[in-house]
Amino acid sequence: MNSWKRVEEIEDFYTLLENSATKPQIIFKDSTTCGISAHAKHRLKEGYGQLEGKVDFNYLDLLSFRPISNLIAKELKVTHQSPQIIVLKDKQVVYTSSHHAIDPAVIARHLS
Repeated sequence: MNSWKRVEEIEDFYTLLENSATKPQIIFKDSTTCGISAHAKHRLKEGYGQLEGKVDFNYLDLLSFRPISNLIAKELKVTHQSPQIIVLKDKQVVYTSSHHAIDPAVIARHLS
């Protein structure tokens, strides 16, 4: 996950949404001051081999970009949580998870 695409502008969200039509997209919403969020990020990094090449990773620091997090929740009709994983395929949410339930193996099953 050396190439997390940062979501810092509204346009970044709409671009990744469009990109989900050709390749699945993961949005990782991170609360940078939260230990649970740090643990979830660590689990993603450890399980990267299960996801590598199958998906693009998008990173949102929700403390710095809360309005974008709110927009994502509204546009995708998902409840805001932190930390949170949202998986998009064909411009649709196919999976969402949060907190300790964030698991690369489970995410990988939703990519095929």
